[in-house]
Order: sequence, then structure tokens, then C-alpha cells
Amino acid sequence: MQFKGKTAVITGSSRGLGRAIAEKLGKLGANVVLTGTSDTVLKTASELEEMGIKVAVVVGDVRNADDVKAMMAKAVESFGGVDILVNNAGITKDKPMAMMSEDDWDTVLDINLKGCFLCTKAAAKLMIKKRYGRIINVSSVAGAYGNPGQANYSASKGGMLGLTKTAAKELAPRGITCNAVTPGLIESDMTEILPEDLKRKYLEKIALGRFGTPEDVANVVAFLASDEAGYVTGQVIDIDGGLVM
Repeated sequence: MQFKGKTAVITGSSRGLGRAIAEKLGKLGANVVLTGTSDTVLKTASELEEMGIKVAVVVGDVRNADDVKAMMAKAVESFGGVDILVNNAGITKDKPMAMMSEDDWDTVLDINLKGCFLCTKAAAKLMIKKRYGRIINVSSVAGAYGNPGQANYSASKGGMLGLTKTAAKELAPRGITCNAVTPGLIESDMTEILPEDLKRKYLEKIALGRFGTPEDVANVVAFLASDEAGYVTGQVIDIDGGLVM
């Protein structure tokens, strides 16, 4: 898989999955446009540039249509266009449904689902002109199977799956594919602080017996973003070590 001359916009790419995806695509030759809501993304950009990756940065909010337009404009200004979009930006505000506020619901749905819609719409307009594009949505196993305490998050990630399939059908005639990945339990700051007994409980449910890594997710995203995946669209790929077989 080689991405020389291709440009990828990765939302929520200052850390975690987004950063790993940006690094993977960048090391394979892609120009990467990093986005985040704080100046933390500037530090990530500097680190990737030290690796020889060509980087542009936009500090903005995927909920805001003007900020999303600025992301795509930055890609055009810096590298000439957008070939790959990875909708990774997302948050959680976990609570039992009976205790969940409207703000908890609205904020998560706006960032995770509305943000995915706005970015897909903006990128697709550019991709349609060149009759080429790869869109990869980072959903979650919670979006397909639900998860207690995550009604807002699960709904937003499930909505992304419906959006993925609709976009795949609408954009296929223009040479654009759209797929989703659904990570399971991935190593993160959250899993690091879990009590050991709870970690063991989770691991017992995973066939491969370990948490996933951000790189595990990045590897699958890179395939879906590549020319080798040109006949794959509208698909949802679990990256969960066998958690939900």
C-alpha cells in the first residue's frame, strides 16, 4: 500500500487512534491534514514532521460547518485536494440513560454523528470532481451491539454505520468508496487505569486474549484507504480480537 501524492484528512488526530492513523498513512507516503479542537494537535504535527511526514494542521470543531470547510480548504491549499477522509473525531459522556442529560446526548451526537456528516459532505464535493475518494468512518462495536451507560455514544456510532452505507450507495457511481471500522477494546488512557480484576474480566471475553492497539486499527484503515480496496464499499469491519463473534 502506497499513498504517495495522496492527501488524507484525519479528524480528531492529536492523539490515540487518529494520531496512529495519521502516522500510518504518512509513513506510507500520504500528505496528512491533522485536525483537533486545541493546540495539542500542533505538537502532534511537529512530531510527525520529524518523521519526514508532510503535515498541515487545522484547529477546529467538526460540529461547525465553517470549521469543516476550513479543514478541506487547508487540504486544497497545502496539497491540492482531498483523496482520503477518516472520520475519527469523537467523545463520550457516559451515564445510565435515566441520568443522562439532554446536553450529554446532544454533545455526543453533534460531535460523533453530525461531525461525520459535515466532513463527509464537504470532502465528497471535492472527491466527486476527481471521481476518486476513500472515506473511512471510525465507529465502534457499541454502535452495532449497544453498551450499558452509553446510550448517546452507541446511538451516535450506530448512526455512523447507517451514514456509511448510504454514502457508499450515493457515491459509488463517482468512484468513491465509504466503509466503517468498529474497534472493540483498544489500549488507551482509559484502559490503563482500569482495575486489574476488571481488565481480566474484559480479556476473558476477547478471543485473542488481549486489548487491541491503535496500530491494529490504523492497519485496517490504511487498507480501506488504499487502491487495493477499490472494490470494497459499504462494509463494516470489526477490529475487536473476536469480542463480538
